[in-house]
Amino acid sequence: MIDLSQISVVLVNTSHPGNIGAAARAMKNMGLSNLVLVQPEDFPSGVAVGRAVSAVDLLDNARVVSSLEEAVEGCGLVIGTSARSRTIPWPMLTPDETAEKVCQEAPENKVALVFGREDAGLNNEELQQCHFHVQIPTADYSSLNLAAAVMVICYEVYKKAMSEEYKLKKNYKLRSIIKL
Repeated sequence: MIDLSQISVVLVNTSHPGNIGAAARAMKNMGLSNLVLVQPEDFPSGVAVGRAVSAVDLLDNARVVSSLEEAVEGCGLVIGTSARSRTIPWPMLTPDETAEKVCQEAPENKVALVFGREDAGLNNEELQQCHFHVQIPTADYSSLNLAAAVMVICYEVYKKAMSEEYKLKKNYKLRSIIKL
């Protein structure tokens, strides 16, 4: 069984509090509850609360830290997101490969999914703290809204976690039938 509580969503230097609230809402929709904020420009905020809707508890329990190092401390897997291609070759994953890696690691290790600034994403120093780099494929314009990117990755993780849980239940039922 995949323990979604092992997974944190880390937002780095978020400039618009509405994106924090919308990201919390996306996380809650997908069963994730650990929100870590690295030096947000405006938090706590009524705007974040308004955008969070039923995920205000995630905002109330969000951990605010002063550095990415602090945010990912103790994590066995750190995956950074970026819309920009880099000259430094990081190991790249697709969103579904990201979900696969996360679901493999979450039973044993804490996992951090790291999202950068709205205007510039993660810088190279921040990406160097990540084990993998994920880029969400798009058609014509590569930059997604921060909360939309959080939703895509959280959805892929949730979908993979639920398919693994379904497989476990199916195998358990099959074993039960065979024993009868």
